[in-house]
Amino acid sequence: GYEEKFYFRPGNTGFKIWPTRFGRLGVGICWDQWFPEAARAMMLMGAEMLLYPTAIGSEPTEPGLDTKDLWQRAMIGHAVSNVVPVVAANRTGTEEDQTFYGHSFIASHRGEMLAELGRSEEGIATARLDLDLAARQRASFGFFRDRRPDLYHRLCEDK
Repeated sequence: GYEEKFYFRPGNTGFKIWPTRFGRLGVGICWDQWFPEAARAMMLMGAEMLLYPTAIGSEPTEPGLDTKDLWQRAMIGHAVSNVVPVVAANRTGTEEDQTFYGHSFIASHRGEMLAELGRSEEGIATARLDLDLAARQRASFGFFRDRRPDLYHRLCEDK
């Protein structure tokens, strides 16, 4: 895996929602993208979009393992299970023995790929997002209405 934990300590501020002129933005940084609990926590705090800035590519311990498709599917899963647009900005290029695979993208609240850059492409991806439609459809699905937090206590245990 990646070595950040040897250079940085996990933050203790919790997740934050940032009000912007485009809507309320939940930001999960890099490693946060792999945890569905992070996406759901930001949604419960009122996020209307999720943003994941990251630097991911070849696995340091297994350079031949390309996780690009897994990475995108994980975040598209956040979009679908939370009925929220997801924006992922990823690094591209090579540093020492690691190659970053780019593919920054924007996915709709239904998991549809609206914009995507290539593996080595630097640039800006844009898409029009209908946050009102996403909110209506989120309410229709009932994912938040039908949650059962009384059954999720194991998520908070250290085991």
